[in-house]
Amino acid sequence: MAKVNAKRQYTSALRREQASQTRMRILDAAQRLFTDRGYAPTTMEAIASEAGVATDTVYASFRNKSGLLRNLLEVRVGGDDSPVALLDREGPRKVRAQETQKRQVAAFASDLADILRGAAAVDPEIASLRAHMQGARYANQREFVSWLEEKGPLRGGMAAEEAAGIVWTLASPEVHGLLRRDRAWSQERYVAWLAETLSRTLLA
Repeated sequence: MAKVNAKRQYTSALRREQASQTRMRILDAAQRLFTDRGYAPTTMEAIASEAGVATDTVYASFRNKSGLLRNLLEVRVGGDDSPVALLDREGPRKVRAQETQKRQVAAFASDLADILRGAAAVDPEIASLRAHMQGARYANQREFVSWLEEKGPLRGGMAAEEAAGIVWTLASPEVHGLLRRDRAWSQERYVAWLAETLSRTLLA
């Protein structure tokens, strides 16, 4: 009986791994086509063909094209298709665990830079469709501010909502793109600037 259960567990784990690999193959194919053709002209059938799977498999995995896009953005931000909320991932957890506000800001700037670099892999046309994710991004920045408040007060008694708005703006993909892409800043320069600017603006 034990051998049967072990075999079933192995088979189940293998199927989950295969399903995950298929999802990633579909997402990679979608990104290539969205980049080459644009979001609107790309069909689910074309994505299936590019990924080498049946069209029904694409629909079963993501329901529709907007669902596929949402998953693509989440994967490019999170780094994998694990169903773990962004703030529960290792990087953000390390930010919260830092001993001082200044260290939290420095860790936040570094972790955010890696997140944005992954998100930048998505074509600008697709990035413009991330508007629906702005609310979630603000909520994450508001949570980061609450982590800072756990370590001490904000500059001049600044309200948390105001601080979150500042972080939401300075740490935005748009600012990242302006400095990294348009002004050709290095990753290191961007991280140092963001950490220093947030520290001067937010911390007492």
